[in-house]
Amino acid sequence: MSSSILERITAIRSSLPASVRLIAVTKQVPTEAMRSAYAAGIRDFGESRIQEAASKQTELQDLSDITWHFIGQLQANKAKKAIEQFSWIHSVDNLKLAQRLNQLAQQLGVSPLVCLQVKILPDPNKAGWNVSQLLTDLPALNQCKNLQIQGLMTIPPLGLSDSQIENVFNDTRDLAKQIQEQHWSDIQMQHLSMGMSSDYQIAVHAGATMVRLGTILFGGRPL
Repeated sequence: MSSSILERITAIRSSLPASVRLIAVTKQVPTEAMRSAYAAGIRDFGESRIQEAASKQTELQDLSDITWHFIGQLQANKAKKAIEQFSWIHSVDNLKLAQRLNQLAQQLGVSPLVCLQVKILPDPNKAGWNVSQLLTDLPALNQCKNLQIQGLMTIPPLGLSDSQIENVFNDTRDLAKQIQEQHWSDIQMQHLSMGMSSDYQIAVHAGATMVRLGTILFGGRPL
């Protein structure tokens, strides 16, 4: 198993520009496989469940230079644990959650790195701002001084063609550029978290700075 993980990671990293950060998505991945990924050079791990991540973080606490990314839908009642356990939160998907995280970050004396999750196309299965909502909420987001807003995250709806996926990623990039050009004091658009195992190459071509890869590194998960 270790050699195949090493081979997959080596092949994918060699195909990525140096500017793109590879986040290994490790939901339902055992810690021994994560150690293999670490040995292959991975330092960024993405989890979508607070409780599962906590046990892995305990088991892997000897690997002190791991950066932990929360990439799942975040419930408000888990916000405190997310800030305590993760350096990055990619899935800040509404203003109320952002304001809650900002309040908790102030109380805890931390400044988490976050991405704002957007839905370029309507998708009842995904959380996130639509474009008009996000643009309306920017003044309030700019008041979240304890969050380091770094960019946008998106997940295209299921069932799109490659050209439609490309349009979603291009539109996300263009939205980030539009926001950056408004020169908010506390909103940066340096990062685009977009692209998973099935579409990361399209995302990289569109300007992704972070890709979230799981199945292509570790194989399929148990149902």
